[in-house]
Amino acid sequence: MNDLNQLHILVSGNVQGVGYRYFAQMKAMTYGITGWAKNLDDGSVEIIASGQKENLDQFVKELREGNPFSEVIDIQIQQSDETNVFHSFTIKY
Repeated sequence: MNDLNQLHILVSGNVQGVGYRYFAQMKAMTYGITGWAKNLDDGSVEIIASGQKENLDQFVKELREGNPFSEVIDIQIQQSDETNVFHSFTIKY
């Protein structure tokens, strides 16, 4: 199988109610990333992202910039040991 990496990402700042998860979903599609994004109770967004390392790097770069309505204050990224197979990038509710 190809070399898939999986990242666990926590994005904090003004990232809820501003279309950030949809933004992440669009960027994921652009870079061939699979996984999901969901809002957390503390106001942050949790993202699981699987893909090729180069694509994940670009994806994370876009996540740091955010969309025009969001303000990303901090991003925490952990390499995940799990490599779940996702078929698309979804938004969880």
